[in-house]
Amino acid sequence: MIDYLNHSFSEDDPELVSVIDELPLWSAPFGLKLLDTIHLRPKINALDIGCGLGFPLIEVAQRLGKSSQVFGIDPWERALERIILKIRKYNIKNVTPVKSVAESLPFHNNFFDLIVSNNGINNVQDIEQTLSECYRVSKPGAQFTFTVNSEETMAEFYNIFKETLIDNNLQGEVKKMQDQIYSKRKPLNETKSLLNNAGFRINSILEDRFQIRFIDGSTLFNHSLIKYWFLTGWSDILDPHKLEPIFEQVENRLNSIAKVEGEIALTIPYVVIDCRRK
Repeated sequence: MIDYLNHSFSEDDPELVSVIDELPLWSAPFGLKLLDTIHLRPKINALDIGCGLGFPLIEVAQRLGKSSQVFGIDPWERALERIILKIRKYNIKNVTPVKSVAESLPFHNNFFDLIVSNNGINNVQDIEQTLSECYRVSKPGAQFTFTVNSEETMAEFYNIFKETLIDNNLQGEVKKMQDQIYSKRKPLNETKSLLNNAGFRINSILEDRFQIRFIDGSTLFNHSLIKYWFLTGWSDILDPHKLEPIFEQVENRLNSIAKVEGEIALTIPYVVIDCRRK
């Protein structure tokens, strides 16, 4: 068995949670643009949906200052424990982490002046219900700004993956791959329509991108970001007995490209959508 395919982990492992970077590689580029979009005001209530390990939740709280109250929701209990440790060590008084899902926010109607989400909205189970809840708990005119990576994310990998599946007569698995992409990354026009239907007016959409570069395909598959957060989803597309031969082919193809181009670069296009509740 290829080593990276034999990799497993648990989000409940406290040691794993303890070593994840303070400013995570994946979420930092999105989050920095998100922070630039927030309208800073005193004495407001703010919410971070999918706050994870605390970025940008804690940063938002510190930038808004002590007159504001900032809440973060996430179902990941170990991550919330890490946030509690951070706010205690940093002596931050205006942050409250809450274990919850976005489809059922435990807050009163018309409570928030600001809602943010850094690659969290696209990971919910029911985006329509989530947006309905965001509308319910936000005040009229409240700012709702969030980031999502687009359906073209890591196209360099997915194109090779798709070619390999087709060459092996696995058209059904190609459909599974496409369905998986759609479940996490909706087309922008669909997201815009969902926001409008939920009662939000879009003020601006900022489109940007960044790259994550690897020396070759083998290095890509063994990188912690890929192993922990992407590989399981890719592996689930395949029957177990097809897993190793398909990934071996994909890895070899990526390595061949790297020999010619000197690296494998995965492009991450994303948007920052800034809205107001109507």
